[in-house]
Amino acid sequence: MNARSDISMKTDEVLRVELEVFRRQHRDLDEAIIALVDRGTADQLTVQRLKKQKLRLKDMIALIEDRLTPDIIA
Repeated sequence: MNARSDISMKTDEVLRVELEVFRRQHRDLDEAIIALVDRGTADQLTVQRLKKQKLRLKDMIALIEDRLTPDIIA
């Protein structure tokens, strides 16, 4: 099942909780990337993998925000 259909089946309350979880995970990944780079112990593959995870979370956050934000006809 893809992310769009999975999101459409969830209630707004569930999506709000998931949104906060995804935002927290995104923040944690950002801090982990910064820490690895600052210590100089990270190899490029690890940093790249973490950045891809961060981008996937960002996409999920955007999908959920779009679902929760009502369409306003101007």
